[in-house]
Amino acid sequence: MSKIYDHRHGIIAGVDEVGLGPLAGPVVACAVILDPDVHIEGLRDSKATTEKSRHELAILIRQHALSWCIGRASVAEVDELNVLQASHLAMRRAVFGLSIVPDKVLVDGNKIPELPMTAEAIVKGDRIVGQISAASILAKVARDAELVELAVTYPGYGFAQHKGYPTKKHMIALSELGPCAEHRRSFAPVRRALEQGAYS
Repeated sequence: MSKIYDHRHGIIAGVDEVGLGPLAGPVVACAVILDPDVHIEGLRDSKATTEKSRHELAILIRQHALSWCIGRASVAEVDELNVLQASHLAMRRAVFGLSIVPDKVLVDGNKIPELPMTAEAIVKGDRIVGQISAASILAKVARDAELVELAVTYPGYGFAQHKGYPTKKHMIALSELGPCAEHRRSFAPVRRALEQGAYS
């Protein structure tokens, strides 16, 4: 069960990102400051929840959080900076977009973006820290919604199903159709598809 860090030592924000591994679409991060007096049942890593429960939890988080903000880094920024630096950019945008300035930021993983306040990296934080779990859920719901929209703009790739990850269906579509504008040119499978350049 996720622990909600209390605010006795200041205002705590949790931060997480989604979208490091996909071949297409943005990296999306979220920062969340939960109300320590409001218990939200079921907070856990977004990957450990069903789509239905994620959407239900996302509604509760947005309703009851003291502040939350989505930050994103575009495909162009992923290609220009590399995906790790782009994820840190998305995290900073999320933190800077909060309506309340946190005293401390807890970040999922083992790397910390450059921030003006105290920050701590927590490995598997999305499983054990409530604020990070909430950020994980909001980030995934937001990014999934973007990929569903991209599926309408770029039909044939299956973005609504695989959300840009390199599934078998996605790899076949990439080979047959070639990359679209939302594919990350810096990723090897996309680069190879561009180099081959002969699409059926």
